[in-house]
Amino acid sequence: MKPNFHPEGHPFGESKVSSNSKPITQPWHQNGRCPDGTIPVRRTKKDDMLRASSVQHFGKKKDRSFPQPKPAKPLPDIISQSGHQHAIAYVEGDKYYGAKATINVWDPKIQQPNEFSLSQMWILGGSFGQDLNSIEAGWQVSPDLYGDNNTRLFTYWTSDAYQATGCYNLLCSGFIQINSDIALGASISPLSKYSSSQYDISILVWKDPKEGNWWMQFGNDHVMGYWPAPLFSYLSDSASMIEWGGEVVNSESDGQHTSTQMGSGHFPEEGFGKASYFKNIQIVDGDNKLRAPKDLGTYTEQDSCYNVQTGSAGDWGSYFYYGGPGRNPNCP
Repeated sequence: MKPNFHPEGHPFGESKVSSNSKPITQPWHQNGRCPDGTIPVRRTKKDDMLRASSVQHFGKKKDRSFPQPKPAKPLPDIISQSGHQHAIAYVEGDKYYGAKATINVWDPKIQQPNEFSLSQMWILGGSFGQDLNSIEAGWQVSPDLYGDNNTRLFTYWTSDAYQATGCYNLLCSGFIQINSDIALGASISPLSKYSSSQYDISILVWKDPKEGNWWMQFGNDHVMGYWPAPLFSYLSDSASMIEWGGEVVNSESDGQHTSTQMGSGHFPEEGFGKASYFKNIQIVDGDNKLRAPKDLGTYTEQDSCYNVQTGSAGDWGSYFYYGGPGRNPNCP
């Protein structure tokens, strides 16, 4: 019921809240809490099922929704085949045993109900073929999945590139939750406002070196649960790539680029309080230590629609601003 090891360098049990924020909460707490020995599960209703294209697709991402950065030669088929667009930072070329980030939380506007906007970490193993393993966690706005435009905490996993395995949150067997306080798929608050108060969430995912399970922690105090090692092939050893950033669906419903926002809906150049950020991004190395990523790359399909800018500084460690408004005069 608890991990054997925590990555070294993580302030487990210490509540570090920056001066400009208060702890993120979930509104359902106003109606009570779950007793010890139970976990909160978001109720799936008939309407949730009916919004899905089929029962089989309920709770699943569409195919090819992973960014495949190849900076030397971007793949032209990513946009045309999947309609997913990204603005991410990434590392590859080593063995990774986890990742951490503090993610600015916003409520991006969604143009079409079948589109979404999310900000997350990807922990990836294997090739970008039919056998990709992925563990994902962050926040999302997804009217199709949840029936509203609330910003919600989520997880995702797949062991075959989003084909048959995996799902969001607890919508299929896979992730084993042990925490009674935080609900996956539940709304989070407060949210950041433009030129006003900023709020963020911290997520850590790491591999238990003894058992081989991948654990997730929310904030400094909430060990959420784990993805059992047997779910995966490549990730049963280690991850080969870590990505952090934003993703939206661009359905081009009216023949134009979607106006669905990523992050705050503003470009990275606007900076703190206006553009969304990831800060203190770290990876877990083979010695089970948290460290800053080396050779951080960036990738976006259309930087006139959504973009990303990295940096590093004192308290923020390795960080980046990301996002954008989607459709604009330079992104028709």
